[in-house]
Amino acid sequence: MLEFRKDDLYIENVKLSNIAKEYGTSTYVYSKQQIVNNYESYKNAMGAKEGLICFACKTNSNGNILKILSELGAGADTTSGGEIYRCLKAGFDPLKIVYAGVGKTSEEIEYALKSSILMFNVESFEELVAIDKVAGKLKTKANIAFRINPYVNPDTHSYIVTGKKDTKFGIPYEDAIKAYLTAKKKKNINIVGMHFHIGSQILEVEPFIVAAKKVKKIIDEVEKNGIHISYIDCGGGLGIKYEPGDKVPSPKNLMSKLFPIFDKDKKFIFEPGRSIIGNAGHLLTKVLYRKISGRKSFLIIDAGMNDLIRPTLYSAYHEIVPVKKTGAKKVKTDVAGPICESGDFMGKERMLPLIEQGRYLLVTCAGAYGAAMSSQYNSRPLLSEVLVDGKQTKLIRKRASYKDLTLNEIE
Repeated sequence: MLEFRKDDLYIENVKLSNIAKEYGTSTYVYSKQQIVNNYESYKNAMGAKEGLICFACKTNSNGNILKILSELGAGADTTSGGEIYRCLKAGFDPLKIVYAGVGKTSEEIEYALKSSILMFNVESFEELVAIDKVAGKLKTKANIAFRINPYVNPDTHSYIVTGKKDTKFGIPYEDAIKAYLTAKKKKNINIVGMHFHIGSQILEVEPFIVAAKKVKKIIDEVEKNGIHISYIDCGGGLGIKYEPGDKVPSPKNLMSKLFPIFDKDKKFIFEPGRSIIGNAGHLLTKVLYRKISGRKSFLIIDAGMNDLIRPTLYSAYHEIVPVKKTGAKKVKTDVAGPICESGDFMGKERMLPLIEQGRYLLVTCAGAYGAAMSSQYNSRPLLSEVLVDGKQTKLIRKRASYKDLTLNEIE
């Protein structure tokens, strides 16, 4: 939903420079239509298959964005009690909420059970015991799936690989049968599914196929022991196009390869996050200063690593473009923020015009793990967020003030 019209960059039908002038910088800007389109690509790919598209709300948990997805009929993939709370507040049907995460507390388990969510994706034997205990206390049964680690190592950043051996996630592959047989004996546990999730920003379908085939073997063994698996939760992980050369598989590519692996009676859950919101959100920022240091050229902007940590944390690439075309000569430059860290940058050695102070840049595809991972490091207030819908703009999170920095401190 980004395009240049003459010399100005638009998001939907709104000029980005106008958003900067009205709401200030730095600001996260989202396209509602892009969110809708991305979700519908999953829904259409699912076709007649029974199941759920559960938005991985850890990628972006703004209530307005969650509400768009809940109104489209999406489910929610959650990883904390707080995310369950946000999703319920945004109108998600609790029977469309799944709860993953390796460190669920007893309080969070109780909250989830009282909220009547669809199921827990259980990641350890001790977690199973905890869920059984809390469910017993509440005189109810907990629906569960085990998250099985299929030992598949996709080609992505090591920090976002979750399905290879020796990660903290899931039940080890060799212990999967034992986990289900153990759960079968628990009085307060109802086994409904099996879950696998191998990582994030994956640009090939093959790793999903390998993982699915390994999980199918476990399902066959489990069902021989009288345990019926209704839901196959395939997790998320499809990547988006960050760099010009990236080739991205579609949800249809993925599902058309996974469905035939499993029996026809199975229901499917997919948990996309980045591929729903990643390319629908962008970080709008202003050039504060230009400088030369040694042999390097710098554009110093008003967005820092506290606002978008992905480039620093993952060495992630985000395309950076001026929101107004200029005839200025392009030079190799680093785009750096104001934080007191050498690792504070948005991009290194980019071919960009040394645009004037006060002009605006857009750091693209920052909708996932952008605002959601932002912090107040260097005592910098959290940014505003703006939703664009056609010609309309809406402030969906106000810019924090200096007073907000000390809001919960006790003197």
